[in-house]
Amino acid sequence: MSQMRVVKLQVPVSQEDVDKLEQGDVVYLTGTLYTAREGVYKKVLESGDELPVDIRAISNVNFHCSPAASPNTEGGYDVGAVTATASFRFGKWMKDWFDTSGAKIIIGKGGMPEEAYREVFMPYGARYLSTVGYGAGALLGRGIKRVKDVHWLEENGIAQAMWIFEVEEIGPFIVDNDREGNSLFVNHERAVNAKLEKLYEGLKPPALKRYGETTSRADEVIGEPDNTPIQIVNVMPYQGSDKK
Repeated sequence: MSQMRVVKLQVPVSQEDVDKLEQGDVVYLTGTLYTAREGVYKKVLESGDELPVDIRAISNVNFHCSPAASPNTEGGYDVGAVTATASFRFGKWMKDWFDTSGAKIIIGKGGMPEEAYREVFMPYGARYLSTVGYGAGALLGRGIKRVKDVHWLEENGIAQAMWIFEVEEIGPFIVDNDREGNSLFVNHERAVNAKLEKLYEGLKPPALKRYGETTSRADEVIGEPDNTPIQIVNVMPYQGSDKK
């Protein structure tokens, strides 16, 4: 088994450095990065608000996360931890965000929709980096040396504001996609799904089912005869005995 490669990058990242990243590389970042997720995307890309800063001149690394931030005695903020949020929800904004921000690296958890890798990330020469497991928020927080600025805090709240961090070797992050638009998340999802049905062989089908979290609400509801959607939950058939 080959050893995982560790890569340390300075932010803003150069296109040359991004192009050298390989799937599975472990990445640490030093420099300036920012947070922008649905609250920022909606304000800028849907409502037409101007970005509060020239983000292209500051950073090209966007972290999908919620910081555990609190005011300090110096009039600024301290961040003890950051919790990554699921990026797949933001796929519909990625092309416009790349055009607007010049981002080259997106950090989050869970990956992006499959089409986003080939239709957006690959043409823009961008990469998706994933956080490693749950409970790593405090570890990542150690890499945040200073809150350089925060915008839209009052309007959007802590999680949805645009935070600008000075970081030093923040990580570890795992490179998800390659230059051809292939994704570790997508590939492993296919491998798991191909064998998933075998786990339920011999069992009765569930009374109701869902296909997990998607950006389409149609995948998470069942229509009644009049096409009125109703919320559904995971209900598996009872396989035990009714006897106490």
